[in-house]
Amino acid sequence: MHTERSPRQEVDGAAPDRVARRAVTVFPVLVLLAGAAGLLAPDTLSGGKEAVPYLLGVVMFGMGLTMTGQDFRGVARRPWAVALGLAAHYVIMPGLGWVIAHALGLSPQLAAGLILVGCAPSGTASNVVAFLARGDTALAVSIGTVSTLVAPVLTPPLTLLLAGEFLPVDAGSMVVDILKTVLLPVVAGFVVRTVAGGLVERLTGVLPWLSVAAIGVIVAIVVAGSAAAIRSAAVLVLVAVVLHNGLGLLLGYFSGRVFRLGERGSRALAFEVGMQNSGLAASLAAAHFSPLAALPAAIFSVWHNVSGALAAAWLSRRPARD
Repeated sequence: MHTERSPRQEVDGAAPDRVARRAVTVFPVLVLLAGAAGLLAPDTLSGGKEAVPYLLGVVMFGMGLTMTGQDFRGVARRPWAVALGLAAHYVIMPGLGWVIAHALGLSPQLAAGLILVGCAPSGTASNVVAFLARGDTALAVSIGTVSTLVAPVLTPPLTLLLAGEFLPVDAGSMVVDILKTVLLPVVAGFVVRTVAGGLVERLTGVLPWLSVAAIGVIVAIVVAGSAAAIRSAAVLVLVAVVLHNGLGLLLGYFSGRVFRLGERGSRALAFEVGMQNSGLAASLAAAHFSPLAALPAAIFSVWHNVSGALAAAWLSRRPARD
């Protein structure tokens, strides 16, 4: 879910206020409803697990449709800031996953699942939340784009390094899955945007809601597949997820402050570090580990959208001057 606004729109005007109200209320509420549906009708919805990679492909294709040459020029203009964000994302979240898994004594399946969440690229809604928080949206888009593009070469080896002590990890097969469900749809969307930009522009009002709907269905299916495990281990996994997400947001923000990205850049970094592509993590966990290993991703997919929206609502009311 990418959004593009002019600098003036990012700071003032009725349009961003309307966007903020919709995103802060509708998206998290939809995710919560989807999670509740998964718990209430697990037998009905868990049968859709084979559709999760395709739904994720729809979300990634929609992300590709929003990408333009401007995004890549943004990377070229501020390579240091983007590199910092990328390093912070792929160091902080995998490391936190490993530390929290050991600190809470998680079972091997849950530990591997939590670490896999940490090794995933930035969340599909992270740049929208950064925009709502009056962060540096252009920087958020650049970091999110690069973190997604490099996921095939970073997520599998990091998972093997950190989760291999808990469960066997087939990194090669994981690379293939990420290429199919993430990279190829993103590239395809970018190509379509390049050759049919006029048509895509006319659909910009529909595309974000298509991604929202796909994410909601993914959450419902993943939660349904882990419904029994959620009822038995929900409290422990929720604690792990809240710690993982909350510390990721805080450490991402303070990384930006330490390396002098400014207030708006630090806000962007907070969400690009703390929000994960939990749909990808859930898909990979179910395919390579077990339904129980997908439980952290299932809970993370609900929680980080809620926490991100709440943090954005709080930050949007505070000055963001650099």
